[in-house]
Amino acid sequence: MKRPILATSTDGVGTKIAVARALDIHDTIGIDLVAMVVDDLVVCGAEPLFMTDYIAVGSVVPERIAAIVSGVAEGCRQAGCALVGGETAEHPGLMEPDEYDIAGAGTGIVDADDLLGPDRVRAGDVVIAMAASGLHSNGYSLARRVLLGTDGPGLAAYVPELGHTVGEEMLIPTRIYSLDCLALARTLEMHAFSHVTGGGLAANLARVLPVDLAADIDRGTWSLPPVFDVIARTGAVPQQDMERTFNMGIGMLAVVPAATEVAAIALLTSRGVHAWTCGEVRERRVGEMGDAEAKGGTGGAVNVVGTQPVGRSSSSSS
Repeated sequence: MKRPILATSTDGVGTKIAVARALDIHDTIGIDLVAMVVDDLVVCGAEPLFMTDYIAVGSVVPERIAAIVSGVAEGCRQAGCALVGGETAEHPGLMEPDEYDIAGAGTGIVDADDLLGPDRVRAGDVVIAMAASGLHSNGYSLARRVLLGTDGPGLAAYVPELGHTVGEEMLIPTRIYSLDCLALARTLEMHAFSHVTGGGLAANLARVLPVDLAADIDRGTWSLPPVFDVIARTGAVPQQDMERTFNMGIGMLAVVPAATEVAAIALLTSRGVHAWTCGEVRERRVGEMGDAEAKGGTGGAVNVVGTQPVGRSSSSSS
């Protein structure tokens, strides 16, 4: 590299941990942690190098700690980075014996000439969607209230639309896109990536657009995965709230020049990532606000338009 820049990110998993605890399944939550960290790193074009983790517990149960850390290690393997260390802290009296929380921090590197972001995005660029594996790790406070509340089906319920139980659906690990994004950035001209987490499609994409541009995302380009339809119907959750809380079936977005569109989708498909063109970037109209303020407060405008069909998700976890 001519001018290497270090990038860093830190995150947790949130209330998805409550589902892992309820099911006593702890070997996937670490994958979610890695995904939240490294996929925030890769949006600027940075290659994740290493991670450290932090586990706070009410009482140390060696088998549970081992299961959690095994998930973190597997996530790092999927992300192409190293787990170099961590900390486990016991908090008796503050946390119940079976309670725990996890967080992680990651470091990556990118050459200054390859740094991605809003300054590269141009009107006429296209937006390519990469399918999510499920709920990922955002919106679980709402998802748990709806699915596990008094009127919800509960963790053990088999839901035909999902093809398995609610608990199995809620614990599907977050897809890790870092190596797929790096493959794109190293092979084709890329302008920006957007990791779709809390805030949904509009808020997360808006933050990687310059203030004078806007993007229109067409709901008609993909079928809504069944889990989101189940949540919306069960909890009578308005579409606006759904789209501001969940990824709605898209875990990562790539903003690319129109000339790169076909090659980018072909490359992602060859890597086992279901991808499609979902929108286009254009000049922002005077006074145009978009569907949500850019996450972080500065960015362009994003409008999610059209009608969305509901169907079987074609995404896959990896």
